[in-house]
Amino acid sequence: MMARMASRGTKIVINLKMGAKTYPDADSFNTVAEITGSKFPEQVVLISGHLDSWDVGQGAMDDGAGAFISWEALSLIKDLGLRPKRTLRLVLWTGEEQGGVGASQYYQLHKVNISKYSLVMESDIGTFAPFGIRFTGGDKAHAVMKAVMQLLKPINVTSVDPYGEGTDISYWLQAGVPGVSLNDDISKYFWFHHSNGDTMSVQDPVQMNLCAAVWTTVSYIVADMEEMLPRN
Repeated sequence: MMARMASRGTKIVINLKMGAKTYPDADSFNTVAEITGSKFPEQVVLISGHLDSWDVGQGAMDDGAGAFISWEALSLIKDLGLRPKRTLRLVLWTGEEQGGVGASQYYQLHKVNISKYSLVMESDIGTFAPFGIRFTGGDKAHAVMKAVMQLLKPINVTSVDPYGEGTDISYWLQAGVPGVSLNDDISKYFWFHHSNGDTMSVQDPVQMNLCAAVWTTVSYIVADMEEMLPRN
């Protein structure tokens, strides 16, 4: 509306009233669950979303949905009686909206074992209709991920695009660990992001199930391979 008004030459004056306040820090915790690897339990594939949300709305899209599909991936694998060779670890981050506080603490505690992390994954851009994944890593690892995504041909979700990212996995990516983020249709994401509109009504169960299928397949296959993903 304002763009149309401005295009007609109308002068726009905006009066913005802010009620936000900064309060002292309080204790909060990451939530961690895992399926211990059957052959290489010390090696890890990490899947994640963040539990905290903006103070308006319900945080259903940002990032309840990312937390849900990460939890669902672990749950589905367990329900199917599968146990990958590597440990499949779920981390639901705290303090992402404050700058990745929980993720920073986790990295500081676990970076000593960075050579044992095969892949880190984060879903934090909605769970709308998925196209595939975004991937950060070397050419050899990229080729592996292309092959993995071919398993999802039956649901027509096979793309592997560049620049896997996420606030909470950024520390690992910068250190050279391969990373994946969900690539979905975000055309409506910023209609609801950090607003009163971020409620459960935004979520489409069919689209969420497809996203969970992507998350489950990628995490399990990489965790069950004989070798870790190659690094740069």
